Amino acid sequence: MKKNRRGFLKSAGWMGLGASSLSYLQGCNPERKEEVKAPISKEWTSDPEWLKVRYGAWSGPGVPLGPGPMDDVLLKDYAPRSSLVTEETYIPKAKLPVIDVHLHHYPARIQGKRPRKALEEWLKTMDEVGIEKSIILTVATGSLFDTMVDFYLNSYPDRFQLFCGIEKSDIDKPEYPEKAVKELQRCFEMGARGVGEVTDKGYGITGDPRLSPDERLHIDDARIDPFWRKCAELKIPVNLHLADHPSSWQPPDVFQERTPIFQQFNQYGNDGLGYDELLAFLPRLLSKHPNTTFIACHLANLGNDLGRLGQTLENHPNLYLDISARDYEIGRQPRAAARFLSQYSDRVLFGTDMGMDKGMYQGWWRLLESADEHMPGRSWWKYYGLELPDSVLEKLYRNNALEILNWT
Repeated sequence: MKKNRRGFLKSAGWMGLGASSLSYLQGCNPERKEEVKAPISKEWTSDPEWLKVRYGAWSGPGVPLGPGPMDDVLLKDYAPRSSLVTEETYIPKAKLPVIDVHLHHYPARIQGKRPRKALEEWLKTMDEVGIEKSIILTVATGSLFDTMVDFYLNSYPDRFQLFCGIEKSDIDKPEYPEKAVKELQRCFEMGARGVGEVTDKGYGITGDPRLSPDERLHIDDARIDPFWRKCAELKIPVNLHLADHPSSWQPPDVFQERTPIFQQFNQYGNDGLGYDELLAFLPRLLSKHPNTTFIACHLANLGNDLGRLGQTLENHPNLYLDISARDYEIGRQPRAAARFLSQYSDRVLFGTDMGMDKGMYQGWWRLLESADEHMPGRSWWKYYGLELPDSVLEKLYRNNALEILNWT
């Protein structure tokens, strides 16, 4: 059966696994690791913990266990085609104008195409899907940031806004705090209206595993206190990426939650800080700098625990979130996610972080605006539409960004 809400046509479903998925993975720049050797296989079907995780209260599959014709199918290749007949809603353009607050310099990553040409095509896609403005998290300083200003702001100042990076060189020198503040001021004068994405996945914001633990620069380090205070003075927000999905610190074994392709982000066995250690930095930073606005991207990597995330918002009024690249979190818990986004409708911003593909944007609209069920997504579980009301969509898509971003 088909649904034609607002005159839309039937849908082919979520399309984020094409070029958009590739752009997203490139955007995160995971470090290549040595191949993890699989442990010696065991017979899991009699293991009590495995049975509980696999089947829950059902205790088992309800049919006799034994060899079968799929035993040679590799997990990484498994893509079951559903027989479920459900409603499909095709939403080519967002219901309301959208400001995407989490993007990167994607036009430079398209193989065999001039960046300027890729940018022009991206703008056409933005028009088609309803993106009013795009916020580019350049992570850049110095001459590289100046190049971004020329590429985006000098050409399309009404369609893009730029965030700069934080200076990462000479963090061990006494003059580093002043140097970082000075470069922030310069970037602001060049057009930066935010900072980010400032990332710490265990080795500090420089991401250098060669540094000893006491040398690493984490977000609550006194060396960058003057930087955060300068952000408050300039009235520019900071986009923070702390930790990663919690499964990244779990072994890549039979209990691993996420799809094999996501294991390129796996941190298990590394000597960097762990998931909870990293998240502990956030409340300390927010309390230390109450006048600075922080946007914890990817739902602060707490999309798996909306109760804890909500409490963090309650405790820290200077914290905001973006939903970028966490479609798989809100899509698998649609009722809880819809309640969360409604309750904290003034504190959450829309972002993608997954490239420039038209289908990716339209997948977001279907997820957020429709009530469709059992939609294919980027992980191996299905998504369910949130059907958010206009009052929530308006804030998520646009109004919150207009409120907290510096547009001067």
